[in-house]
Amino acid sequence: MKCVVCKVGETRPGKTAITLERGEMPLVFKGVPAEVCQNCGEAYVSAELSRQLLERAEQASRAGVQVDVREFLPASA
Repeated sequence: MKCVVCKVGETRPGKTAITLERGEMPLVFKGVPAEVCQNCGEAYVSAELSRQLLERAEQASRAGVQVDVREFLPASA
């Protein structure tokens, strides 16, 4: 797909880091599968993957995590 940010590059399958913040808690997921623009590096994740990341952030927040960096592992089927 054409990148909506730079409007020049095409996206290709790759991986990215996603940083989410819940209040004062930063949560970083590394190695997240995404479509990445070959021109500007903008990354796009699917709606399902976004849902999973937000769910995991909510779980970490409820557990009282203050800072967390983790490698993304797909949900078990």
